[in-house]
Amino acid sequence: MDEVGAALNAFYGFTTRATTGTVYLFSPWPTPDLRPHGWTLLDYQPLMLRPPGGGAPSPPPGLRIEEVRDQASLRAFEATIVRGFGLPEVERQGPGAAFSADILSDDRQRMWVGWESERPVSAAATFTEAGINDVTLVATVPEARGRGYGAALTWRATLANPTLPTLLLATDAGRPVYERLGYLALFRFALWSRDRAGRGS
Repeated sequence: MDEVGAALNAFYGFTTRATTGTVYLFSPWPTPDLRPHGWTLLDYQPLMLRPPGGGAPSPPPGLRIEEVRDQASLRAFEATIVRGFGLPEVERQGPGAAFSADILSDDRQRMWVGWESERPVSAAATFTEAGINDVTLVATVPEARGRGYGAALTWRATLANPTLPTLLLATDAGRPVYERLGYLALFRFALWSRDRAGRGS
């Protein structure tokens, strides 16, 4: 563990204090107790798999789903993710803090925003690589939850390439929603976090 801990410290700059921000470590294998090394255990999240195929139901009334194709829609996606996940420190940094416009040029990465009228309320993304749709960043802003928006965005992301199987990391709260979409729980990932203080902190 000392050798692995030293490698993590060097890679993420924990010891140099040159960089700020939180680092997240996802492990599909059992981990030793990382707390003595400065890490915090956040969760054991279920990894879920959905076979290819099927079709999405119609989205809930009042929800319009659009794919992100330009910087304006990317900013709407970012704002929804920041509010949906409750990331005030990222919100304070302003537009572009979470997602650079460079992401729009990567054909493997697709993103969608759900709109109520002209207000972005839900979002999801898929990264397709190695024969898998990897669904990430499913979020709904607090005041729009409980209306089926998250499930509708998850459907869109799940079928990014309907000929491929799809994986996602769920929370226990979200697991029943994904199971209704045909996902099966495989095993759990350990999720750890650690803050980087940075200079002047």
